Amino acid sequence: MPPVTLSLGLFAVFVLLTGAERIHEMFVSSRNARWAFERGGIETNRRQLPWMIALHVGLLLGAVAEAWLLGRPFLPALGWPMLVIALACQAARLWIMRSLGSQWNTRVIVVPGLPLVAAGPYRWSRLPHPNYLVVAIEGIALPLVHTAWITAIAFTVFNAVLLIGFRIPAEDRALSGAARIGTGVHT
Repeated sequence: MPPVTLSLGLFAVFVLLTGAERIHEMFVSSRNARWAFERGGIETNRRQLPWMIALHVGLLLGAVAEAWLLGRPFLPALGWPMLVIALACQAARLWIMRSLGSQWNTRVIVVPGLPLVAAGPYRWSRLPHPNYLVVAIEGIALPLVHTAWITAIAFTVFNAVLLIGFRIPAEDRALSGAARIGTGVHT
């Protein structure tokens, strides 16, 4: 095991704080799901959620483990820009969550009668995917803060499989069904 350096310790703290933010998101998601179900919300494709949670936990654990166990260095020319990008992704995620308000969720829930959100990034995109673009960028940037490139590649591949193969089609189906009855959902 490589010697512990200040940068590895700070990186672990940054990843831990990112994990704490993700836990907070799960509480917000649960609250918003209750809100949606109280208004007749209909959930679809719940089976993929545990896989997405596992992938995100794997990103955080993998980044720290790779950096520590494989002695990945902090390379300032790579690490500082990646840190800025990772922090910008956190800000973008908060912007997305605030723009969607009670309609933001980690699950695919359609509330009959609600219009599509047209605030924040959804002013320019009627698709529910700006959050996924941010997550994809963050999944590369966060591990590369400390050159954990294996984690960055693995997350990117598995995230693409989950999003393209399962999540985005499920949301597109939910949205197209919602459009037929005048409802909306974004996640």
